[in-house]
Amino acid sequence: MNGEFSVKKLTAMLLSALLCLSLLAGCGGSTTSEKTAESGELRELDVVLDWYPNALHAFLYEAIDKGYYAEEGLKVNIRFPSNTNDALSLVAAGKADIGLYYQHDVIQARAEQGVPVKSIGAVVQGPLNIILSLKEKNITSPADLVGKTVGYAGTELSEALVRSIMENVGADYSDVTMIDVGFDLMSSMTTGNVDATIGCLVNHEVPQMEEEGFEVNWFSLDDYGVPTNYEGVFVANDDAIENDSETLKAFLRASAKGFADMKADPEEALRILLENQNEENFPLSETVERSSIGVLLPIMETEDARFLSQSDACWQENIDWMLAQGLISSAPALDDVRVNLEF
Repeated sequence: MNGEFSVKKLTAMLLSALLCLSLLAGCGGSTTSEKTAESGELRELDVVLDWYPNALHAFLYEAIDKGYYAEEGLKVNIRFPSNTNDALSLVAAGKADIGLYYQHDVIQARAEQGVPVKSIGAVVQGPLNIILSLKEKNITSPADLVGKTVGYAGTELSEALVRSIMENVGADYSDVTMIDVGFDLMSSMTTGNVDATIGCLVNHEVPQMEEEGFEVNWFSLDDYGVPTNYEGVFVANDDAIENDSETLKAFLRASAKGFADMKADPEEALRILLENQNEENFPLSETVERSSIGVLLPIMETEDARFLSQSDACWQENIDWMLAQGLISSAPALDDVRVNLEF
């Protein structure tokens, strides 16, 4: 390439850039909503949940019902997972746009398999996972687990969590018997197969067991040395973050409006959720979901953290903890696991 051609090409590029700036609506200068308003079409966005609809997802259905996504030029399609890791795998493969999954899994997937996904927003600012037991077992702290059986879903993460809380109180992890009960966490307790479980959620299994007439005890893991973590995060793949961030920002803006309405009128949010439940696979109890919303609201947004915000400290603390527990072989960079989109 000779110098004259390079100068001509550079001049043309500069003129083109100036033209783009003057037109505003062209060359990527318009937002997703502006583009769709011009075309009259909504951009379809597939969002894969972590599970079937429940109180945690009420803000999504609120935003759909109120037209907040449509205002941003989006048509959000809610999809339910067929496999437990669909929210990660489908997003990574470009077969879905956004997934709702868990912070520890995002870290592990990125560190160990190089899965090209990042968190774009924290849906729950604190953990929901607890140690749960029937009240008659008198288990109120890790020390009470010595000589007991703990049911879990067979994951390394659950083993690491129990090991960590036992170490925190100076107890020996080997004095706890871990029993893989799959997804039968509640029934394994009520039938006496195990003394306690890890993996039940404070917003769901606690009110559900209470509704069924059981008295329960529970305690949080972050009271005993486990760093506070984001129970749910929205994930998108690297390509979308790099090349279509405006669409992701539009989704986050509308989601935040849905949450604001959920917070302002929980009963309306409950009504909308119940209208959108998946009765065939996961029928909802109005009483349980009402209790769940009450538990979730102060955890989804706090005095120190607005809804969908995420801090570097929380990510780094959990990366460091997972590395120390042997859940990952190397620590991923913060920029590889999260991105803060200003929306």
